[in-house]
Amino acid sequence: MDIKVLIALHKAYQIPEDGIYIPLHVGASGKKNIGLLSDGQSNSRTITRDDQGDNISTKNPYYCELTGLYYGWKNVDADAIGLVHYRRYFSMKSRKYIKRHGAFGSVLTYDEATALLTRADIVVPKKRRYYIESLYSHYAHTLDGTHLDLAKEIINEKYPEYMPELVKVYDQSWGYMFNMAIFHKQLLDEYCTWLFDILQELETKIDVSQLDAFSARLFGRVSEILFNVWITKKQSEGLSVVECNVIDMEPINWTRKILGFLQAKFFGKKYSKSM
Repeated sequence: MDIKVLIALHKAYQIPEDGIYIPLHVGASGKKNIGLLSDGQSNSRTITRDDQGDNISTKNPYYCELTGLYYGWKNVDADAIGLVHYRRYFSMKSRKYIKRHGAFGSVLTYDEATALLTRADIVVPKKRRYYIESLYSHYAHTLDGTHLDLAKEIINEKYPEYMPELVKVYDQSWGYMFNMAIFHKQLLDEYCTWLFDILQELETKIDVSQLDAFSARLFGRVSEILFNVWITKKQSEGLSVVECNVIDMEPINWTRKILGFLQAKFFGKKYSKSM
């Protein structure tokens, strides 16, 4: 099976050695090349730019890593295509293994990805649970709930068959987040056709020129929740998913994340930067 996993990145950064991965400069339009990346071994690889071929690279300030997903959809030829982040990867390794071999020595390999894709149609991140928040309320407390309201209106108009799943997903307290997944190519085609049609319509309803840089990245954030709507609908039709742990390449400040989460929920303090 030919599997390609794009790494969304915007600066030079270490990448895994496994040839399954393609480093992709997202938001490359109008910017200089970010050069070669060492994979920690003796090899170096050229970074692919997301402003080549059929692309939406100029939308990166609003779509985030989705410009990478779009690039993969339109320009990469493989049996299965995935997307991860330069600081966040899938991994099947134990904590003990990761501690011994390091994060970059513990990312999902070709053999592991092949095994997962023989078990299921799509590889997704392990569920992120919010416990005291629904996906909708968490978004509304931390960002702007009207984004999801508008997405709901669009789906009701263009894809009404998804409405039962949308209501369910908005109300659930967990989700497959990060816009990370590995799809069989046909499913990537189906998902991207659906998603980018909705986001294109959403663009006509929100004036991003009035938003600061952090808030303007809303289309990438809305898509995280819409991915769960699409997945839930497809599961009802027989689609199978397999969850995979996610490994962070840098330490996470959990104290800051939890404090920000609680301040947003109980004191109305919106997020103003990435947590």
